[in-house]
Amino acid sequence: MEKSYKSSATQYGIYLALILSSLTVIGYAAYLDLFTKWWFGISQMVLVIIFGVISSLKARSILGGYISFKDAFTAFFIAVAIGIAIPAIVGLVIFNFVDPEAAAILQEKIIESQLRMMENWGAPQETIDKTLEQLEAQGSFFTITNSLKSIAYQLVGFSIVGLIVALVVKKSDPHAA
Repeated sequence: MEKSYKSSATQYGIYLALILSSLTVIGYAAYLDLFTKWWFGISQMVLVIIFGVISSLKARSILGGYISFKDAFTAFFIAVAIGIAIPAIVGLVIFNFVDPEAAAILQEKIIESQLRMMENWGAPQETIDKTLEQLEAQGSFFTITNSLKSIAYQLVGFSIVGLIVALVVKKSDPHAA
């Protein structure tokens, strides 16, 4: 049976989810400060985009070398949605059920890192104090609500990238009527 491009996109999403989930577990187990490093977040974003692009290109290959804008975007979106949702669930389980104390420690480290970054960029003390107040009022970063918001924001951002990728990857069949 021939593989559909949607099942291929699902497979790439699962591969991405396994990689990102592994990074979450490794970060938790080995070096909690990893989550505060800017390059760690950027590298994860790059991985997501790479897997989305590969998924779209593979979909075009599965469809005989031609793909519509919609199908290219769909392949990108499926891979990305699966790839970011599963690690979010893994993080929720780790920081809410396995080790809630690590969540409190990590939250404090994230707040310190953000404030230090603001200071390094020369933000006024009033702005830094206001940001600290907002972060502390927000409560735990690792709630279901915050995780769902994060997934939604990521999907919006990656969808914009996906639209660009779909524009580049789409290829019309010149022999089609």
